[in-house]
Amino acid sequence: MPRPMKIDFVSDISCPWCIVGLGALEEALRRVGDLVAAEIHFQPFELNPTLPAEGQNIVEHVAQKYGASREQSAANRQAIRARAAEVGFAMATTDESRIYNTFDAHRLLHWAAIEGRQSALKHALFEAYFTRGLNPSDHEVLVATAREAGLDPDAARDVLTSGRYAQDVRAAERHWQAAGITAVPAVVIDDRYLISGGQPPAAFEKALRGIALEGVQQR
Repeated sequence: MPRPMKIDFVSDISCPWCIVGLGALEEALRRVGDLVAAEIHFQPFELNPTLPAEGQNIVEHVAQKYGASREQSAANRQAIRARAAEVGFAMATTDESRIYNTFDAHRLLHWAAIEGRQSALKHALFEAYFTRGLNPSDHEVLVATAREAGLDPDAARDVLTSGRYAQDVRAAERHWQAAGITAVPAVVIDDRYLISGGQPPAAFEKALRGIALEGVQQR
């Protein structure tokens, strides 16, 4: 019998290591096959909650936040692009890319979970931002992305314009912060095990197999 496993994937739309980590986790789940019956829940985390709607140039932002030079920023992006490619994701960020506020995207993801399309929307949002360079704080972009993920665009627009689920997202953010999550991606399994960062598939596979085996031994 497959080992049931609840996986909370705490992340942000604008976090490049989050798409690396997600791709690696999904590959690890394919590798373990029927050993695990995983249920992934995408949880909100905002890397830059104070950014305005127009966002900020990525080089300027990284320089202000981390003190990185333009050359260091470019080298880091190249390294992340290579890791993303390893898990089948095309990342196209450049010196002209921008960082945006993602709160409304998290509200839409909360709604998508209710509609049973959260994973599809998460992937579509990553692709819209990192591959196509679109603005995930723009409601028109979010509505179009919701449509691509198989969601009703009119219902998505209503969620965005009404401000619905704002309190739910804030509550979830506080919950994970109180649990000690200060960086993403953070993968929390069965509310007990934490795997941090954009680990390679082998690291996730080893952890999943170990947790599954532990569950069998405890029966």
